[in-house]
This record gives sequence, C-alpha cells and structure tokens, in this order.
Amino acid sequence: MAVPRMLNKNNSAVKRIMQEARELANDPSTDYSAAPLEDDIFEWHCTLRGPAGTDFEGGLYHFRIRLPAEYPFRPPSIMLLTPNGRFELNTKICISFTNYHEELWQPAWGVRTAIIGLQGFFPLKGQAAMGVGALEVPSSERKRLAALSRDWVCPRCNQSNLESLPDPPQSNDPSSGSTSQSKTFSEIEEPEDAPKP
Repeated sequence: MAVPRMLNKNNSAVKRIMQEARELANDPSTDYSAAPLEDDIFEWHCTLRGPAGTDFEGGLYHFRIRLPAEYPFRPPSIMLLTPNGRFELNTKICISFTNYHEELWQPAWGVRTAIIGLQGFFPLKGQAAMGVGALEVPSSERKRLAALSRDWVCPRCNQSNLESLPDPPQSNDPSSGSTSQSKTFSEIEEPEDAPKP
C-alpha cells in the first residue's frame, strides 16, 4: 500500500500504520481481516470471525478502527458496523484497549492487538460485559444475527463480510487445529493493575 501524497512519510504515526498494514497483509489470519482505507490510513475496516463455542460462532462482524494522529502513543477507537447483539452499532465501545482507557494503552500494542482483544470481549457476560456501547440481548437473537451477518455488506467497502473474510478450507484431518496464529487478549501482556471494562 502506498502512502497517500498528502501524508508525511516521516511522521511516526504514518510509519507505524504502514508497517502494521504490511504485517497484516503478509501474515493473514483465518479469524480476521483488516486494512486501512485507501483514502484515509487512520481509518481501518476489519472483519472478525465470531468466537467458536459462543452465540457468535459462524458470524462475521465488520467494524471500524479509528487511529488518532498521535498513534501509537494514544489508543484507537472501535465501532461495530454489523448488527451483532453484543455491541451497539456506530458507537465507540468502551473496552480496556480503546480511547476510553488511555491510561491502559501501551504503544507496543497495535491494530492486531485491538482486533484480537475485541474477539475476546464478544462472549463476556454479566458485569464483565458492561460498558459504553455494550448490549445484553437473548442468546437466540445473537445466533440469529450471527447467521445474517455473513451476508451483511459494508456501505463503504461494498463487500459482504463473507467476501472480506472467506471461510477457511475444511481439513479432513481431525487432529489438526485451527491454522490461525491468534492469541486471546488475555495472552497479550497487560498491566497488572489494569481495571476491567
């Protein structure tokens, strides 16, 4: 991806964003896809696979990550675009690695961290699931929305979620696990005194 002419290639935020875009393009995951917009590298559109064994399994969820001009020294904001039954649509959500918790953000984290972290927050319930942008809806509705989410089309990307993140090929070997290299957010280093959302 080329840096748009109007952006300073020597700006630390631009350098970091371009580095992360290259890394995600060169090391794709079967659990998510993400890339900055061609006309605004500070806005990323991402598609995430619903976590297995949850009400969201089989669902594909499209969201925006908005990076601040001071990135990576300040955290991103995240907004879900696909109806999902877990997060409000087009609302900045409050989780520990977003702009609601700047004091917890670490510059070593990045877009991939935010994506994996968001996937980890989908199945939380009760008090752990509370916060700005959080929803509690019945399991049956979440499963219904998961089924519908695959055909949802982003008006900006003009692609369905399934086009953005095709299903991985099925393996005939039952002993083989997922090909994804993803870690859960809890496996990524987080400050010991980090409050929960």
